[in-house]
Amino acid sequence: MTPDNFADRLISRMSDVETPCIVGLDPVVELLPAFIRREISPASGRSSEAMWISAFNEIVIDACSSLVAAVKPQLAFYEQYGLGGLEAFANTLRMAKGAGLICIADAKRGDIGSTAAAYAKAYLGNPKTASDFEVDAMTVSPFLGFETLEPFVRACDENGKGLFIIARTSNPGVGDVQQARTDQGYSVSEGVCRYIAKVGRDLVGSLGYSSIGAVLGATHPQEASALREVIPQSLILVPGYGTQGGTARGSVAALERERFGGVVSASRSITQTPSVIESRSEAELRGAIVDNVLGMITEIKSALDVDES
Repeated sequence: MTPDNFADRLISRMSDVETPCIVGLDPVVELLPAFIRREISPASGRSSEAMWISAFNEIVIDACSSLVAAVKPQLAFYEQYGLGGLEAFANTLRMAKGAGLICIADAKRGDIGSTAAAYAKAYLGNPKTASDFEVDAMTVSPFLGFETLEPFVRACDENGKGLFIIARTSNPGVGDVQQARTDQGYSVSEGVCRYIAKVGRDLVGSLGYSSIGAVLGATHPQEASALREVIPQSLILVPGYGTQGGTARGSVAALERERFGGVVSASRSITQTPSVIESRSEAELRGAIVDNVLGMITEIKSALDVDES
């Protein structure tokens, strides 16, 4: 039986919550509320980081599960804590899936041959084996060559998963590589988008979008809008909103008029604000997360309304 199409699942979920907003889960132990670190003592054989991060993410997930379509944990923030961090990552995925949220691993993997295949197996699943790190979709880097993405694309086709390929990011040094001109006269970013459009055609779902999408940062809205024209059937993952300097208007520049042509992600502006860090109880923390998420949703919806007027 053919697996469900990832793009259809994500769009349906966005339609249910009526927003393209998603929450990034990028834990920093030193910035967790003190009450979590004070009240939770490590169990035998478990690291304190695993328990603290898991407890914090559980509250965040519970607070926002009815408000957003997905969560996006960034792997580096878990890997930095070693085995305990990876345990927390696996716990986070289980909790998010249990809450009905779509899970997007911000992994930015990209390697050759069998290594790429191993990454795809770990994060995008295999019918014969189960991975603690299996997600609905992941981010990947194309800059070692497009053939390195083939195992990921194949896994998406076979397992009903999704891919967000880095095309144009939101960092200041984006022009060093991504805006270099190719021999064909267009930018590297456009070349990546042309590849996305090509390989994504066979994974277009019933709702009109492909499970092979692109990462287009919020801090370069004009370029993102131009690149969107190259990939009209691709879902867009928009990082950079909030703390990284992306505005609401910039964040929606590459989204389609129906609002659900992609997702806008926020991490630090949701989970690392003073109201969150200084929370003195679970109730306070939950309230701070809800307020931050609703604030983002209001700004993004307002920007979309302006664009549609």
